[in-house]
Amino acid sequence: MAHIISIANQKGGVGKTTTSVNMSACLSEMGRRVLLVDMDPQGNASSGLGIRKKDQSDKNVYRVLIGELGIRDAIQPTEHKNLFIISANPDLVGAEIELIDMPQREYKLKEALKLVSIDYDYVIIDCPPSLGMLTINAMTASSSFIVPLQCEYYALEGLSQLLNTAGLLKRKLNPDLKIEGIALTMFDRRNNLSHQVVNEIRSHFGKKVFDSIIPRNVRLSEAPSHGQSILMYDPRSVGAKMYLSLAREVDKRYRQYKKQTVSRESEL
Repeated sequence: MAHIISIANQKGGVGKTTTSVNMSACLSEMGRRVLLVDMDPQGNASSGLGIRKKDQSDKNVYRVLIGELGIRDAIQPTEHKNLFIISANPDLVGAEIELIDMPQREYKLKEALKLVSIDYDYVIIDCPPSLGMLTINAMTASSSFIVPLQCEYYALEGLSQLLNTAGLLKRKLNPDLKIEGIALTMFDRRNNLSHQVVNEIRSHFGKKVFDSIIPRNVRLSEAPSHGQSILMYDPRSVGAKMYLSLAREVDKRYRQYKKQTVSRESEL
């Protein structure tokens, strides 16, 4: 079964979609089969991988959530050999309201992903910048979540709320949910404040913080406008190298976790 990871932070502009797209692309380039689920009504992860607006209108996660479309019919290929996507479009805004009256509303995405997770090594979910029903569906469906955190003054603002929400979801809806790690983004090595923020976050969260730090990088900002991941747009850029490093960390952590789990099961 796939390892399902939500990329979540209720603050906007922290690099959620950039991380979702480029980490997915890097994992796929490492030979892993990856499904990226765009749960943000803005659909930036979809357009960032070259999915045109007209292709988002028929095959999208909104129609899957409300039961109008089977999940296999919603999956589309991307330019990356091993990377597939379920796109989003603005109709997804309505799902927040439509799901309220549905039975088992928090489990709609989880139930859908059960049908296809065996086909992938990773499912990466790009969450919207909120803690509403779409994010709850994503976190309920996930094995773990990654928090992108920008290296700026207000970095920790709202993080405690996200972690509290995750704790509540773990108790009420998804006992297997855990934090995969914190990914530091938008790092400016020329700025002393960025270094201070990194040190503060590492002192608070220790090994939960990934070693790989994503820098501010012009090429990372340009890539989405071309409908490409950073690996397609400029594979030699520092942004590409650091997202590849992050993907390797994520993959290594997961493989170590699987090995430990198998070892514990063999002892029983």
